[in-house]
Amino acid sequence: MLEKLTSLIQNLDLAELASTYAIPWTINIVMALVIYVIGKTVVSIVVNLVKKLLVKAKMDDILINFVCSIMSSILILFVIVAALDQLGIDTTSFIALLGAAGLAVGLALQSSLQNFAAGVMLIIFRPFKAGDFVEAGGTSGVVEDISIFSTTLKTGDNREVIVPNGSIYGGTITNYSAKETRRIDMVFGIGYDDDIRLAKEIINTVVSSDERVLKEPETLIAVSELADSSVNFAVRPWVKSADYWGVKFDLTEKIKLAFDEQGISIPYPQMDLHLNKQEVS
Repeated sequence: MLEKLTSLIQNLDLAELASTYAIPWTINIVMALVIYVIGKTVVSIVVNLVKKLLVKAKMDDILINFVCSIMSSILILFVIVAALDQLGIDTTSFIALLGAAGLAVGLALQSSLQNFAAGVMLIIFRPFKAGDFVEAGGTSGVVEDISIFSTTLKTGDNREVIVPNGSIYGGTITNYSAKETRRIDMVFGIGYDDDIRLAKEIINTVVSSDERVLKEPETLIAVSELADSSVNFAVRPWVKSADYWGVKFDLTEKIKLAFDEQGISIPYPQMDLHLNKQEVS
């Protein structure tokens, strides 16, 4: 056995082995490492440059971090493929395998990808921001957080509701905080026997006495309908968005109390029935 091994070594051409295998493989390995190191450095530079551009464009931090993370992963993958190709490894089947895996994952996570796409659109176009009171996805509340896949709302009774972004972006979004001012639409009904002029004066006095009601645009107070049981006034004052509910509640109470003091009635819905008595002969 030892003699055979000694004979094999003697017959081995080390120069040919080095020129045929050792040197080319060493060069390929070194070149692959160089490609990986340089590629990784270039990827880092590109990602940092893109991040600075996105920050300068005042994009949302969540979107910036996500885009940079995805870009870094994709570019690093290209660098790894280039390094493997330098080693002589067939990367065609590897790329095909990655494509098939990506397709399978995409089909399995279809709803999640929909929420992701909607989250990106929400962050880019900003129909609302944290702190806004919105009605979206069948829920009303104050926006606490906007993430890639979902949005967190806090309701008026202090419940936390997590709404998928797909449900929000696929429906109607009402942002009550988008504008600095809002109009309060109220209706007050008085009896047909009551003095319309007096009722209008009372409403105007109560509304004008509230300092939170804006002078411009001017408050509208007008008879809007002659209903079945009442004469209805449309009362539409303008207030700052933050004062909306407080003013609405206060005006409703104060106008009712002022009506009571001045003898203005707020009638209940009623119906007059006329009965005809028929004599039986």
